[in-house]
Amino acid sequence: MTSAPVRHESLPYYISTDITEFDFDRVHAWLAASYWAKDIPMDICRRGFENSLSFGLFHEHDGQMGCARMITDRATFAYLADVYISAETRGQKLGRWMMDVVMAHPDLQGLRRMMLATSDMHPLYRQVGFTDLAKPEIMMEITVPDIYTRKKD
Repeated sequence: MTSAPVRHESLPYYISTDITEFDFDRVHAWLAASYWAKDIPMDICRRGFENSLSFGLFHEHDGQMGCARMITDRATFAYLADVYISAETRGQKLGRWMMDVVMAHPDLQGLRRMMLATSDMHPLYRQVGFTDLAKPEIMMEITVPDIYTRKKD
């Protein structure tokens, strides 16, 4: 069962799980330029957030300044994806605040496993409890890193 949207305020910023507040033009622009979702099509970007437990970071006057989503069954597993803080708001500890809000969300309590993949933000995620894989030998993946950029036949 999905919980109602929540909102956390620390003026002039707030974090909301209400997907109707998201500025998908802005979110898409960020992710399409990122190393992990380069050139992601708008419809796939939007569908990903709509089908996840999504968090938006907003400034009361300047609109959306960041995002994150947990892909989850809300019972046993969650995968953190698409965490992004706009360049103009970095360095204000907003990423840490957003991660604290994500990790405290009621739908993410009592899960057996949470995972994420990152190339450069290990220190942030370690602060909220993530660690290196305890048994990397049991993990497997199918990955298609160029799925949005490779030539279609």
